[in-house]
Amino acid sequence: MTSASSEPPALGPLLRAIHSPDDVKKLADDELIELAAEVRHSLINSLSKTGGHLGPNLGVVELSIALHRVFSTPQDKFVFDVAHQGYVHKMLTGRADKIHTIRTYKGLNGFLLRSESEHDAYGAGHAGTALSAALGMAAARDLAGHDNHVVAVAGDAAFTCGPTLEALNNIAGTTRRFIVVLNDNEWSIDKNVGAIARYFNDLQTHHTFAAVRAKAADFVEKVAGKAARTLAHKMEESAKNLIFPNVLFEKFGLRYYGPIDGHDLPLLVRTFEHLKTLHEPVVLHIITEKGRGYQPALDNPGKFHGLGTYQINDGSTDSSPTPTCSDIFGRAVTDFAKKDPKIVAITAAMPGGTKLEIFKNELPDRYFDVGIAEEHAALFACGLATEGFRPFLAIYSTFMQRAYDMIIHDMALQGLPVRLCMDRGGLSGDDGPTHHGLFDIGYLRHIPGIVHMQPKDEDEFVDMLHTMAAYDAGPSAIRYPRGAIKGTPVKKRPQLLEIGKAEVVADGTDVALLGLGTMFEMAERAKAMLEAKGLSVALINPRFIKPLDTAVIESYARKCRVICTFEDHVLMHGFGAAVIEHLHAAGIRTPVERIGWPDEFIEHGKPDTLRELHGLTAEAAVGKVLARLA
Repeated sequence: MTSASSEPPALGPLLRAIHSPDDVKKLADDELIELAAEVRHSLINSLSKTGGHLGPNLGVVELSIALHRVFSTPQDKFVFDVAHQGYVHKMLTGRADKIHTIRTYKGLNGFLLRSESEHDAYGAGHAGTALSAALGMAAARDLAGHDNHVVAVAGDAAFTCGPTLEALNNIAGTTRRFIVVLNDNEWSIDKNVGAIARYFNDLQTHHTFAAVRAKAADFVEKVAGKAARTLAHKMEESAKNLIFPNVLFEKFGLRYYGPIDGHDLPLLVRTFEHLKTLHEPVVLHIITEKGRGYQPALDNPGKFHGLGTYQINDGSTDSSPTPTCSDIFGRAVTDFAKKDPKIVAITAAMPGGTKLEIFKNELPDRYFDVGIAEEHAALFACGLATEGFRPFLAIYSTFMQRAYDMIIHDMALQGLPVRLCMDRGGLSGDDGPTHHGLFDIGYLRHIPGIVHMQPKDEDEFVDMLHTMAAYDAGPSAIRYPRGAIKGTPVKKRPQLLEIGKAEVVADGTDVALLGLGTMFEMAERAKAMLEAKGLSVALINPRFIKPLDTAVIESYARKCRVICTFEDHVLMHGFGAAVIEHLHAAGIRTPVERIGWPDEFIEHGKPDTLRELHGLTAEAAVGKVLARLA
């Protein structure tokens, strides 16, 4: 069983001496700059072996050091939006010697976890949560009569999220002491899009504001009395209003500071020292570089947002020997759209991850990136569908959860043919519980009228996408894994599949194995093992989660002694549960054994390690079946 790497971390002398945030406070001012260099060196070296979110963390080194220099966790609370940029925070809170284990089994998690450290005030993994959660902490502090500080750190892309804007609407009316750090680097995972992104970019680059930026920074540095602060603020306000008559944050009741250089450590420290004395909600706008200190990450911010292992000298990575499902999806949908002018493609800030960048490059007029706004993406797709277009909405399974209400209330209730393409359906390995796509069967299969499917190989995947393109009777969904399935070549002409029809691969009379999607190979191995014991084994590729092929299921349940289902999903409300429910309704008492994930949040680690740990193996399936036959 694979575990965390035993290789010692590459730590410099200052970083090696950091066992808690108190140690950051003991350093001399000039040592902070050296600490930042050591942190970057350790990140670049450690993540080259484990993979991870290198670019975002290189961009917040000075910010993280300044926060821990000025504030005192765990009394003061830091809430990082998404928390994929929390590696530096981990290193400064006693976990530097474990940074080489990040995203490995039993090592540090790639996001923040409340269970991992008392310094992790809030666990996250999805964007747009920081301001709301931090505001709740501030309200709790006020109710309890405490005086600690709460700081929310959010990237500019988080401000395209509905929850972030909802929180902004409530801050001024909820608390008088609250600090928001807007970490502005123009990137989320890909280049930010939309009006808010353009607003921040204009604010950074407008020549008039650039001319007074230094003076605005001087104001923050010079805190010698109320008159000086008032005068400087008026100067700053005049400059902003000259460019933007309707200043976003101050219309929400938050005092705005910045933008300032997010890599100027002395300035950051002085700024936070000033902000902690204020009794009003404030926004500090800092400008940072994603990937700072490592040229390959600066040259390719999208790639280095989150990646696997790489070569330190040039940032090169090993290419996949076979196309991933994302690659196949992007290519297939683009090819379909070239023949059908009604096909459009939508993503929520993930053109690279979903590979809709292929569609974007070849058919830009019918490609839409709505930013980190899954709910809007779903509703936007519904609007397109009402006008006769055929939208393919590509969102990771874990993020599609955010559009749950829209799938029910807007798509299904109105019978709108939106095509939900759920990348990372199933275990997402190193990313851990916030990113595993283990719940989509449960949250979709009870919705009336929806079609939900999963392919056993790449060729069938394209057949299913082709089938979805032609299906206009209502919403449809497909789940597919991260990476490849089997590496099966894709035929030139895809075939239309009959909705709700399973594929009987092999007949049998003792045991029937139903291997859904990526678990079909496991079912094949279990079949061979059971046949070696003299049993007659049927093998079925279900294809459709909904509607079930009830005729095939009933037929084999009546003639076989045991049914066994396989799925890369939690067993609770999963595919196997659907089979059990149907057989019960049909009055068929054939026992059903199920292979799938338990009713708990699954930790991070390599898929094979986690499957063995939780009993998702052919051997476990054979053991369960034989016990039933005994």
